[in-house]
Amino acid sequence: MDELTSVFVQESREQLADMEAGLLRLEQDPQDADNINAIFRAAHTIKGASGVIECGFIESFTHKVENILDKLRNGEITVSGNLATLLLECCDHMGHLIDVLEAGQPAPSPEVTAQAEALGVRLDAQLAAAASGTEVQQGADTGSVPVEHESPVEVSGGGVVITDGWLISVRFGPNVLRGGMDPLSFLRYLSSLGEILGIETLPDAMPEAEDMDPESCYLGFEIHFQTRASKADIERVFDFVQDECELRILPPNSKLSEYLKHIEELPEDTMRLGEILVRCGALTQAELDEALRLQHDGTSPHQEDSPGEEPHLLPLGEILVEQKVVQKALVDAAVGKQTQVSEKKAKESRMIRVQADKLDLLIDLVGELVIAGASTNLLANRSGQSDLVEATSILSRLVEDIRDSALQLRMVQIGETFNRFHRVVRDVAKDLEKNIELQVSGGETELDKSVVEKIGDPLMHLVRNALDHGIEPAAVRAAAGKPEQGHVALNAYHDSGSIVIEVSDDGGGLKKERILAKAIEKGLVQSGHNLTDQEIVNLIFEPGFSTMEKVSNLSGRGVGMDVVRRNIQSLRGTVDVTTQEGLGSTFTIRLPLTLAIIDGFLVGVDKGAYVIPLDTVVECIELKDQPDSRHYLNLRGEVLPFVRLREVFNIEGDIPPRENVVVVQYAGQKAGIVVDQLMGEFQTVIKPLGNLFKHLKGIGGSTILGSGEVALILDVQALIQRCASAEELRMRNSNRLLGATNPN
Repeated sequence: MDELTSVFVQESREQLADMEAGLLRLEQDPQDADNINAIFRAAHTIKGASGVIECGFIESFTHKVENILDKLRNGEITVSGNLATLLLECCDHMGHLIDVLEAGQPAPSPEVTAQAEALGVRLDAQLAAAASGTEVQQGADTGSVPVEHESPVEVSGGGVVITDGWLISVRFGPNVLRGGMDPLSFLRYLSSLGEILGIETLPDAMPEAEDMDPESCYLGFEIHFQTRASKADIERVFDFVQDECELRILPPNSKLSEYLKHIEELPEDTMRLGEILVRCGALTQAELDEALRLQHDGTSPHQEDSPGEEPHLLPLGEILVEQKVVQKALVDAAVGKQTQVSEKKAKESRMIRVQADKLDLLIDLVGELVIAGASTNLLANRSGQSDLVEATSILSRLVEDIRDSALQLRMVQIGETFNRFHRVVRDVAKDLEKNIELQVSGGETELDKSVVEKIGDPLMHLVRNALDHGIEPAAVRAAAGKPEQGHVALNAYHDSGSIVIEVSDDGGGLKKERILAKAIEKGLVQSGHNLTDQEIVNLIFEPGFSTMEKVSNLSGRGVGMDVVRRNIQSLRGTVDVTTQEGLGSTFTIRLPLTLAIIDGFLVGVDKGAYVIPLDTVVECIELKDQPDSRHYLNLRGEVLPFVRLREVFNIEGDIPPRENVVVVQYAGQKAGIVVDQLMGEFQTVIKPLGNLFKHLKGIGGSTILGSGEVALILDVQALIQRCASAEELRMRNSNRLLGATNPN
């Protein structure tokens, strides 16, 4: 049961996500019947599965939601904003109920129960509103509609129409119990769709006591059922055992001939089955007598014998004149259904769910394998044995392939994270009384699962700030000649071994004068200090900084943006903002694709080794005739600022006669890193630094070389920013000096 519950929780959350996405689309296109049916199926699946695992509090609440959705898809209720809001709140509550089940609690807390009752009252009000002007009474169970019992009606051609409900014949296979399924749970769930008018249990397949297997199921049922659900809905009740049972369903208004064929196909004795159908109410005794008379007289129920011909006797299962045609149609349908089932199983067999802890363990082991492989390769090269070197090179290639495959297992699309913001934008826009649309692109971009899990909160804060700070009210936008509907966009793409996520809006942009004034007021900047536009904009990331005069539920408390930057930096990423007053702002987040293993370029300074992420390396050049006081060079007509690692890390020792510059690029900016030696490519397993070293600038982590020595991984982004800041300071000083010498 624990395993079934775990599967139910995971799949129900997926169904809830689909249901919520469908409800958000429903407001945009209320006439989309396919979308409405998909929403209904999601709720129906959750309700059915909760019935199978016998979770009553989820089943009962979801049944109320399903009733509303059923009326919605039947056109008895029209889509409105209030209805969509109510159904979205129901989705949230279903999520809370799933949390209760996942936590192992037998029942929801009084608070959750009270919330369910309040939502139930609102759902009942919707049902009552839908029932007004119709024959359905307020408070009636919409899962079943009473139908007056009618007598069989004689029709032309000798056929008899049965109007009194469905006939469901189910024979459970012997392995149903072994699969953890309880046949009675399916009957309980079936009763939630309508009313069981009669039921007969068939133990005919049960062997003698000495031959009985206690783990095998021998039960079958003949059920007389009344509902407004479709045949597909009834079939879905038995989805979990569709391959382990024989299911036959006859709808209301079926002809007597179809009942006769049904009786003939069932494994039990014909006369016994006829009596069973009479007892469960599916047939009357008069109808059974009519069937037997037709069998005895040999008269077809679909057509009478030609004049002058003697009546011929037919077995009960061959009364239909079109029997061969019907059999062929049934065979074709069975083959088609089997093909669909086979294709579905084949597709499902290609998917497997793996716990994240097992995946993390695999990545750790692969990391250790990479380190061990590097050590083996180093020892082989030192030995000078060509056969050993060749064998280790093959091993290294295989280890690299294993590394790439293992990392791919952790890669997930960011689209699922993006999609959750549709609900956020809808709710916040309604609270702020703004007209805002969310645009999502690049959802297929993949990155490490651990990064996806940690980027959700920073993205949430940036989106909410764009809604509150960025997008103006409709009246302000109209006065500025802009469309009343504002737009917030989420975009993701790959760039130079990193993933870039952009959060942009077409609002009013950041007001630099207001930001600078607030920074001076808070003492973050000295009055009269000359700051660039980018430095002014970056002040919003300072702790406690806010330009909002009024505190709201969304923002204005002076917290958040500094946390956003800190959380992103903890992922070895960066966040920048560009803005244009009156046109909008764009926040750009750059993150590494993975936090575990990367390809690196190994360099040396004195006796130390350093690793530069290979994706950031553009080229390597020799540093010639460069004064120590100068920190830039001419790279084919382009000014390239650089840093010397000796100066950055205060490394003493003699400078070699030949130095090298590793040209790196990050976020469109280039810089050079001056080193003593170039030692080639290297597979790097990232080991995070402890809290003692978290304030070090220019270091992003550490790794272990094949020799067992520790090498530091350079933070290219920090080094480039250092170069850019130094170059900007140099240019500012040059301009100031030029202004002093040329006052006119």
